[in-house]
Amino acid sequence: MKNQTKLFKIFTYLCLILFTLSILIPVAWVFMASLKTNAEFYENPWALPLSFYLDNFKDAWSAANMGEYFLNSVIVTLMALIILLAIALPFSYILARMTFKGRRFVNSYIKAGLFINLSYIVIPIFLLLRDASKALPTSLLNNRFILALIYASTAVPFTVYLLTNFFASISKSYEEAAYIDGAGYFRTMVDIMIPMAKPAVITVILFNFLSFWNEYILALTLMTEPSKRTLPVGLINLQQAARGAANYGRLYAGLVIVMIPTLIIYILVQKQLTEGMMVGGDKG
Repeated sequence: MKNQTKLFKIFTYLCLILFTLSILIPVAWVFMASLKTNAEFYENPWALPLSFYLDNFKDAWSAANMGEYFLNSVIVTLMALIILLAIALPFSYILARMTFKGRRFVNSYIKAGLFINLSYIVIPIFLLLRDASKALPTSLLNNRFILALIYASTAVPFTVYLLTNFFASISKSYEEAAYIDGAGYFRTMVDIMIPMAKPAVITVILFNFLSFWNEYILALTLMTEPSKRTLPVGLINLQQAARGAANYGRLYAGLVIVMIPTLIIYILVQKQLTEGMMVGGDKG
């Protein structure tokens, strides 16, 4: 029995090591390729760079307009996260802690949204915005706020589902103590429930940030003006240009620019993600 347990642990660690290497090796290779000249890249793609050729990043940031695309992605992603949290947090709190007529239907309706893939509704969204723009003084296409609003809307089902389950697991004694102290529903949610839900909130922020930051199809369809494109769309254009000009160093520098924000955010919130979903406990 002990030998079987030992073999199982060895097999598990071996699988984890192989899985880690399958991720780290391509990422490390992209970072190395972004620091090489074209001559170095063609001579030996797997060799270490002879020097830090930072002109690739300069070319990608300015000549390939990655700086402008980066700013657009930051603006759209931040707006989408703010809109999403402003909607999902109170919505989840109400579904989890309050009883009202139609609650079961609303809960089932939200869960049904988990099965809707954004790729399937891109064309209807585009046609809807195009037709609505004809009746409005401003176009809803090439609009970063509209893109952020659609991102937030499509992420509501997953976010509400996750936060609702967490809020429902918190003991009611915290709310009762707050009500005794004279706190209303809004103050209880802001001062007590949301701070206790910090691990869950950070989790949904990270998952949705990755989803918004890397989204391509909707951004390509709605943002047709070059000045309004986001990083994934700009990266595809950079890839096509790199094939024609044989400038792969600039292409991989663009990939690094896309990856760096996600790596930084993951490092910053890694501790909160790995700790338990429940903070504190019922001390009563």
